[in-house]
Amino acid sequence: MNAISVSAPLIALDKVAKTYPGPAADFHALADIDLDIQRGDFVAVVGASGSGKSTLLNLLGGIDRASSGRIVINGRDLGSASERELTAWRGRNVGIVFQFFQLLPTLTALENVMLPMDFARLGSSRERKQRAQLLLERLQIADQADKLPSSLSGGQQQRVAVARALANDPPILLADEPTGNLDSRTADSLLDGLTELVRDGLTLVMVTHEPRAMARASRAVSLADGRIVQPERNHA
Repeated sequence: MNAISVSAPLIALDKVAKTYPGPAADFHALADIDLDIQRGDFVAVVGASGSGKSTLLNLLGGIDRASSGRIVINGRDLGSASERELTAWRGRNVGIVFQFFQLLPTLTALENVMLPMDFARLGSSRERKQRAQLLLERLQIADQADKLPSSLSGGQQQRVAVARALANDPPILLADEPTGNLDSRTADSLLDGLTELVRDGLTLVMVTHEPRAMARASRAVSLADGRIVQPERNHA
């Protein structure tokens, strides 16, 4: 097997389409998507409701499969992977942050962060706990480690969700409207933390409507009717 070129994009989509069957006609959620994302990019995916943003994120996360075209992420052709291989790949390569947090209500903040490591069987129980604690410290929420999600504010829950997404040290973080349920001050604080992670080498792809998030991104990709209409780089 040939070594992966260090200059190759971390994420490469070639003529990707996603179609869902409907009772009257098929629905084309994405069509003819060509997109390269480099390591360390912060990409904001924008567009009106129904433009294909969440579908694109699901394809990048290996949650859904493309109907046609090719998706290669971190050297892995997702289309050629079995479901079992895709699950294992996702656990090591992609962290996902949802708008509505999706923390398990019966687990503490610390236990929620440990969960992906438990599933992947990474390290010992003690090592998992230490890493989870370090992630909560980095996201400035270590003092809430022993609390259940119901005792946390929305901003605190979202930070726990980010820590959980980073638990297995993935090279890619996918975020679907992560500031959508936060007030402006809390949203800015979370974006500060995410931007710092990008500076440290994380690749971030974020679906967002927020101008404050778009302003921080190194690149914006606009979708309309399932097609890219305006990919551009904001700054170097």
